[in-house]
Amino acid sequence: MPNSSAVNIALAKKSKIVTGSEMQAFFAAKLRANGGQASDSILARFGGTQTVGGVRISTVTAMHSNGLDPDYIGGDMGKAMKDAGIAGYVGEATGYILRFSNGLVAYLSGDTGITSDMENVVRRHYNAKLTVLNIGDTFTTGPSEAAYVINDLVKPTTVIASHVNEVGTKAGKAVPGSKTDTFMKAVKGAQVVLPLSGKTMEFDANGKCVAGC
Repeated sequence: MPNSSAVNIALAKKSKIVTGSEMQAFFAAKLRANGGQASDSILARFGGTQTVGGVRISTVTAMHSNGLDPDYIGGDMGKAMKDAGIAGYVGEATGYILRFSNGLVAYLSGDTGITSDMENVVRRHYNAKLTVLNIGDTFTTGPSEAAYVINDLVKPTTVIASHVNEVGTKAGKAVPGSKTDTFMKAVKGAQVVLPLSGKTMEFDANGKCVAGC
């Protein structure tokens, strides 16, 4: 049956996949079917934490649909679902908190709208200093909503704009008038850094970029 990019990457890199909800069992089956280890698919449900390679990984709330394309299910059931225009349910969407050995706490939003947990859990409990925030609009927060998340809820030291659904940069700089540009101009207080192909960024415990930005 069709495989996913996440599984292909995990097999190629001999890495783990950490997810919540029913995604853990789905990825475990795909790993096993393609010659990998089902145990490399690790479950971290809401409020729980898994440690992989010294990095502590916790899941937090994300508000987004989490449907699985019927092509991944296959067989008569997958065909019937596709004909009916419905997706397979694989549990609640999640964001992630990563706590590194140097003390850095990073928040990966995933696709999500605005939630109160961004303030109550991500900032007040985990005290995230680095945020990777999806800002593409339609399927997640748009640039103005994302700026509110940074300015008023999470309040990190640094934010990386992600999943912008556009050509957001040219020659290493934000394209004027783009969602990326709009987001950067709306953020107050936090440093906005652009993820650029082939460049590795490094951050200290306070979320300050110390290399590659």
